[in-house]
Formats: sequence, structure tokens, C-alpha cells
Amino acid sequence: MTDEMTTRLLRRAVELAAEARASGNPPFGSLLAGPDGSVLAEDRNSSLSDGDITAHPELKLARWAARELDPATAAATTMYTSCQPCGMCAGAIERSGLGRVVYALSTDQLTGLKSPAAKTGFPHVPQDGPALYDEARVPVEGYY
Repeated sequence: MTDEMTTRLLRRAVELAAEARASGNPPFGSLLAGPDGSVLAEDRNSSLSDGDITAHPELKLARWAARELDPATAAATTMYTSCQPCGMCAGAIERSGLGRVVYALSTDQLTGLKSPAAKTGFPHVPQDGPALYDEARVPVEGYY
């Protein structure tokens, strides 16, 4: 399933995850590579040390790509990441225009490695809506 370059880049993502854990953060690491396998940027989770629940490496790299790369270059990149991106990161990756994502560990595999206490996840937050359609559509209409 993986070629030599993919294996090398996934191993680097896993190394970044180990670095994140060694620094007291959740064990996740990612990098962004060009079509030739050159590493354009890399990052690790820093959500605890930064006190920022959004400091996932996938999100940080997607934001970097959206700021620093033109759309054609972004579309030619691949993100290599130690674990399958969460919903927040997947949304950012889609919006940043990256070409694809390759991950070493799936969400199901990650869940299988967690302790029973950690498997409970985050509490569900109820959402209500839609409401005020006629008012809420005014600033949106014609934007897209």
C-alpha cells in the first residue's frame, strides 16, 4: 500500500508525534510535502503547552498552507500525519485546498489504543436551529 517515500514521510510524522508526547502534549505529528516528497512544513500537537484546544498539527499546517501557498501548489501537496485527522482538522484541510492526506493510524485504531476512561470522549453539545432564516440570509446571500 505504501511506497518508500510514503513510508519515510509517515515515519517522520510518527517521530513528530513522539516529540509532541515528550514535550507533554498529545502524541500527534504531521508534515506537508510537495509532489517530489520535499517537506514544506511540519508541526506537532501543542494543545496543552499552548493552552489552545485547536493546536493540532493538521490544523496548523492547513492554516499555514492557506496563508503561504497558492491554490495550485496547495492542491499538489500531501499531508502525512500520524493519525487520521479529527473532524475539526478535516474541515480545515478541505478549506485549505490540500491535495490529499495519508495517515499512519486510523481513528478506530487510535480509539482501540485508548484507556477505557479516555474512550468516553468529549461531551455532546446540543445544537438548536435553524432560526431567523429571513434575517440570517441577508449577509450571506450573494457571497458565494
